[in-house]
Amino acid sequence: MEAELVALAAAGATTLVQQMVTDTWTAARDRLASILSHGSTPPEAIGADLDAARAELVAAQQSGDETTTDDLQAEWRSRLRRALQADPEAAAELRALLEELTPSPPASRTVNVTNTISGGTQHGPVIQTGTIGSIHLGGQDS
Repeated sequence: MEAELVALAAAGATTLVQQMVTDTWTAARDRLASILSHGSTPPEAIGADLDAARAELVAAQQSGDETTTDDLQAEWRSRLRRALQADPEAAAELRALLEELTPSPPASRTVNVTNTISGGTQHGPVIQTGTIGSIHLGGQDS
C-alpha cells in the first residue's frame, strides 16, 4: 500500500505543478487545498502555500530556471505523501481530481482499407492509406 501512495503522491505533485501555469489553476488549487487540509492545517493556509509555489514557478519559467520545477514537484510530492499517509481516504479524492485534470487520450479511429491492383504491371507509386486528402500523383488532374 505504501508504494501505491508514493506513486499517487508523485502523480499528484507532477499534475499539480503542471496545473499551476494553466487557466484552471484556481479550481485545482481549491480542490487540492481541501484534500490536503484533512489534517489540522486550514485550507486557506494550504491555498496560500500553493499560491506562493505558483508564483515561484511562474518566475522560474520566465527566467529559464528548470530546477525550480523539479524542486516544487519534490516538495509537493512529500507533502502529498504525508497527507495520504495521515488520511487514507484522501487518496480517493486525489485520484478523482487527477482523473479530472488529466486530459483523456484522443479516441483512436480505425479505418479498414482494401486496395486492389489490377491491369498488369504498375510502373508508378502504390500507396496504401485510409485518407490522404486531395493529393494527385502524376498524370492529369481530373
